[in-house]
Amino acid sequence: MDETFLAVPPAVVAAEFAAPAQWPRLWPDLHLQVMADRGDEGMRWTVLGALVGSMEVWLEPVLDGTVLHYYLRADPPGPDGHPRPASPRRAAAEVRRRRRAAKAIAFACKQRLEAGREPGEPPRR
Repeated sequence: MDETFLAVPPAVVAAEFAAPAQWPRLWPDLHLQVMADRGDEGMRWTVLGALVGSMEVWLEPVLDGTVLHYYLRADPPGPDGHPRPASPRRAAAEVRRRRRAAKAIAFACKQRLEAGREPGEPPRR
């Protein structure tokens, strides 16, 4: 789970996650299938690959921008392909790794979308 504020409207952030061609670059070890395309409110996916479960990007309009909420609810696959919880130690390491990756995605998005905007300026549309 992660949250990051971006000083841009939700529609601008939504466009960053709408193109399926971008997903392998953002999540190279996950295969995503759209569960719900909520437009300016974000996306929900079914996740397969290195993890099995679901993932969500929820875009919340706040003040003059958007809070990007990221949720990943998944476990490694077992021999049958169904989710199989990892050991506590391995699960904790995976959670830390995924949180860092989520924050890197959010900060890269923030940097790209807010480029050239001075602090205190209204967001670009």
